[in-house]
Amino acid sequence: MFNPPRTLTNPIAPAMVDAARSVGLPSFKNQNGRMMEGDGGASIVDLNVQDGRRRSIFRAYTFPYMDRPNLTVLTQALVTRVTIEGKRATGVEILYEGKVHRVRAGREVILSLGALHTPKVLMQSGLGDQDELGSFAIPCVQHLPGVGRNFMNHCGFACIWEYQHPLPPRNSAVEATFFWKSNPKLVVPDLQTFQVEVPACSPESAAQFNPPQSSWTLFGSVVRPESRGQIHLTGPTPLHPIRIENNILSHPEDLKAAIACVELCREIGNSAPLRPFAKREVMPGNLKGPDLESFVRDALMSTAHQTCTAKMGRDSMSVVDGALKVFGIDNLRVADGSVMPRVTTGNTMAPCVIIGERAGEILKLEHKL
Repeated sequence: MFNPPRTLTNPIAPAMVDAARSVGLPSFKNQNGRMMEGDGGASIVDLNVQDGRRRSIFRAYTFPYMDRPNLTVLTQALVTRVTIEGKRATGVEILYEGKVHRVRAGREVILSLGALHTPKVLMQSGLGDQDELGSFAIPCVQHLPGVGRNFMNHCGFACIWEYQHPLPPRNSAVEATFFWKSNPKLVVPDLQTFQVEVPACSPESAAQFNPPQSSWTLFGSVVRPESRGQIHLTGPTPLHPIRIENNILSHPEDLKAAIACVELCREIGNSAPLRPFAKREVMPGNLKGPDLESFVRDALMSTAHQTCTAKMGRDSMSVVDGALKVFGIDNLRVADGSVMPRVTTGNTMAPCVIIGERAGEILKLEHKL
């Protein structure tokens, strides 16, 4: 039997690890390192949890220093654009309490708005594809055709079972996971599934299958997708929303991998170690062919791992260099998940923290702080 950490409180999580092992997946002490870089496996997840609740990066990194005189945090402030003189970033413009304010940068501007709004602010500032900017009469300061391109995300699909005897969710309600390959010829796993201790599915799936509240989920996802999307402006002003062109499952290999993931989730979810926790399989059931493909498409949900829209690199579609500097503009860097050339195989929180840590090291060295 798998021996979970002492802090684990919901018995269905170690049962899922045992279930994965029963169909041939090895088990590990955690999901990092060998489990993600080898053939895959199952484990209890590492959680950033305090007193049973997920602890945010803001709470861990920023909140303890809120009383510092050199730190100002403005909530409900909208960054509208970077102010640029010639080819040099000089600060940012923000909309705050109904008024436009300009904040001048003493040394540099670092954008960390995420893969959806970093490209929006760059484009609103005149940094992007000159033809797209021109369609909204935004003067092009620097032609960077990769801004908003290369959009990647992990999107998943739920397989759900009704509890035999209801169990309350604990910690983050996600305490076990497995990685595996949709094709044994792959070098590393391209599938990840989390066990969720509550029903978690798309509105379309909910309308079709009506899962009971007392249910649990194997939420699978394709974590090395080939599909790419794009972020577009919809108007010339910062108040115009962006248009997200997901293109999820547009590449045929991604659909094949998604179907393989659903089949593996069903095999694990219906295996002997999880039978004491399952009254019945709610969804998808034994679907095949076009019906299974339709299920996957209807079940798709974002896992909020949006990345790669201002990618680091050296080709014509790259936006930042290895020091996170925006090409062609002085004193401007990006430090968030948008700089990833491709989405990481696992969750993106820790990689984004590392990007932030690396940005801090670069700034300390460059400015001798």
